[in-house]
Amino acid sequence: MKILKKFLVNLIVLMVSVGIGLVLCEFASRLFLNASDFLSLEVVGDPILGWVPSPSAMAGFDKWGFRNRKVPESADIVAVGDSHTYGNTARMMDSWPYVLGRATGRQVYNMGLGGYGPNQYFYLTKTKALQLKPKVIVWGLYMGDDFDNAYEITYGLDYWASLRELKAQNVKANITETPQTDTYIKRMRVWLSRHSVVYQLLFHSGFGGRVQGEVQIRNASQLYPGVATSLIIPDKNIQEAFRPKALLKGLDQQDPRVREGMRITYKLIKDTDEICRQNGIQFVIVVIPTKEMVFSEYLEHNTQIPLSDVISKLIANERLAESETFTVLRENNIPYVYPLAKLKNSVGQGLYARTASDMHPNKNGYQIIGASVADALSHVSN
Repeated sequence: MKILKKFLVNLIVLMVSVGIGLVLCEFASRLFLNASDFLSLEVVGDPILGWVPSPSAMAGFDKWGFRNRKVPESADIVAVGDSHTYGNTARMMDSWPYVLGRATGRQVYNMGLGGYGPNQYFYLTKTKALQLKPKVIVWGLYMGDDFDNAYEITYGLDYWASLRELKAQNVKANITETPQTDTYIKRMRVWLSRHSVVYQLLFHSGFGGRVQGEVQIRNASQLYPGVATSLIIPDKNIQEAFRPKALLKGLDQQDPRVREGMRITYKLIKDTDEICRQNGIQFVIVVIPTKEMVFSEYLEHNTQIPLSDVISKLIANERLAESETFTVLRENNIPYVYPLAKLKNSVGQGLYARTASDMHPNKNGYQIIGASVADALSHVSN
């Protein structure tokens, strides 16, 4: 009995010590690291924007809920966009708006959040961005899903009903992927990913996460059959994974929903340009291509890889969509930036997240996008 009691006491002491150690590690990590560089963002529903950051998940974010140290009284440039503007898979300071700020020497405020689209960009521009009295507002228009997002928000939320031209649609404005939480372990992992920097460092951002990501890339078609595929060209230093099906859904030019989303997007762009002109602000669009388009030279009609037919169809539809988008922008004298050529010239430099589960650029890709915008702004008169 004494032995058992001693064992239990030692076990409790050990557990308490470990708990205290983890709390201290968490405190230290938040003291020296930016929490928004590691934590998954917890969100809550919103009748206008679809969702907004949860008040309980504001670590590393400013009081407006965006990925900045603070909300300034004014900003030279405001960048509005989705996860590609937010800077998914990269540190806050490596997102393209911050690259733009360093390249131009101007103060840039990042108003990007994952899952947002043209409707949110428009609303945030007129309600938040104008408050900062910027000289330039830049929208990051992602070709992969922004048209689809515009359709879903317009037909899924009553606030946007005035934009509708189709008959009533049964659309649920679900623009974020909700993690599966059907087991206690999964629920715990989701909670830790949102609240523990130490957990993210140990299992996702450290050496183990990098090794897991490389394994996923090399074996994407086996690990995610019918969903993902790999492109491995050693002499070009190319080792990448792709997930084209969802992107094709958002770009299929034969789909009435995509066409409606494009119409809505163009209207919101033109309305935003008018608002900017009235306020003496230069409005600029950076058109961000899909990963598949960046690697199109090696992917298109490449029957040696799984999902080649899906990828080729995606690339063809993206070309049609981008051509129409550029025509609309030119006809309305709206400056735009298209960093595709610079991204293509750097495909062997590891531009995207080293995983088969996330297709966002990494800091190298965002560096090229930010530098492209900076170069374009140097030629745009305010």
